[in-house]
Amino acid sequence: MAQSSIVVTMSQHMFKRSVTCVSHHSRSLGSRAIPSLSFSQRRPNAPLTLTLTASVSSRTAMGETSVPAADAGMDAVQRRLMFEDECILVDENDRVVGHDSKYNCHLMEKIEAENLLHRAFSVFLFNSKYELLLQQRSATKVTFPLVWTNTCCSHPLYRESELIEENTLGVRNAAQRKLFDELGIPAEDSAEDLPVDQFTPLGRILYKAPSDGKWGEHELDYLLFIVRDVNVNPNPDEVADIKYVNRDQLKELLRKADAGEEGLKLSPWFRLVVDNFLFKWWDHLERGTLGEVIDMKTIHKLT
Repeated sequence: MAQSSIVVTMSQHMFKRSVTCVSHHSRSLGSRAIPSLSFSQRRPNAPLTLTLTASVSSRTAMGETSVPAADAGMDAVQRRLMFEDECILVDENDRVVGHDSKYNCHLMEKIEAENLLHRAFSVFLFNSKYELLLQQRSATKVTFPLVWTNTCCSHPLYRESELIEENTLGVRNAAQRKLFDELGIPAEDSAEDLPVDQFTPLGRILYKAPSDGKWGEHELDYLLFIVRDVNVNPNPDEVADIKYVNRDQLKELLRKADAGEEGLKLSPWFRLVVDNFLFKWWDHLERGTLGEVIDMKTIHKLT
């Protein structure tokens, strides 16, 4: 269990108010952060020295996991997500076999040693002109920072609403949640919302891709299309940039990535979808025949 301390000096009349605020904050964190308070007083009416010690741990399917010292420099938001989010573990036939922290699911040593495979999704959102919305992942992302990728890529979590397998409702619920988290697109409360029944699941891929020496992906990825005109308000903790592209503009991005121009990189899952499915599906989308290419029975193992 990792610990950190903060020492704060304050006047006595502020002490009670501050303790109340700290206690409220600790409740909002649940059992993951349990602050303890101590203070010393040297003379009447002298400033108080308040020491706040927070012990932070993450509970996973494998037990309690401490925050390693090597990850102390990890962005605070990404660290929280890494230890609090519980991914859905599946076998190669997409049967649920358990759950584990996002942290463990993206450690290459765990992926290789335990063959950890988790469920994921990739959203491809098009506007009414059939332009595809791309995002550049933020610089603070643990895996594949600053690469360009499809509209939204993430994981359904091990929670009731995102475990529903009928009509892929759990995955679609997760997609709706993350499009709001990452891009500020509301769920179902405006004319520019994203109702879950508007997502079209087209297929599933299984792939493995290292990000660097420590981190990587091993995912069974659901591919979802949606056509919607939306207002986008990117979350800088998740997204560095966005752009809409047509087919020719995407092909130019692919050319630059292949040539190493402008330092442009694409995520491995996005490249796999582009190389195997995207342009064909895009044609069907514009023709109104997308239903002809839906295949949710096959799991495509891609490398």
